Amino acid sequence: MKKIFIIYLLLISKVIAAGHLSEKDKKATLKCTGLYYANSMIPQGTLELDKIVFSIAAKKYLTSYLIAEGMKEDFINKELNKSVDELYGKPYNEKKTKDCTKYIYKLIPKSKAEIDKLVKSGIY
Repeated sequence: MKKIFIIYLLLISKVIAAGHLSEKDKKATLKCTGLYYANSMIPQGTLELDKIVFSIAAKKYLTSYLIAEGMKEDFINKELNKSVDELYGKPYNEKKTKDCTKYIYKLIPKSKAEIDKLVKSGIY
């Protein structure tokens, strides 16, 4: 009986832990991920390399995070492609990018450290 109770508690805690983002937060996070993805495609000659690298790392981290939050990978990819279609060829938007970065860092605990780790690792 104890084992069943412990398993039940673990399952309940897993359900509560997963999906802590509201639908509004998921949509905003997906929008920021799309912005980072589009930024990562700006040619290096027109945008500093560190901003491109940060965008690639942030896109990778947030995509994985959204999948862990229960969002389907196919849906994420479809939405990211929409963002790129909308933003491709447009200049880097410093304000929007900074706003997204602030939002993500505030919304997702340890996201700054995780994104910085990706940037420094060179694996994106």
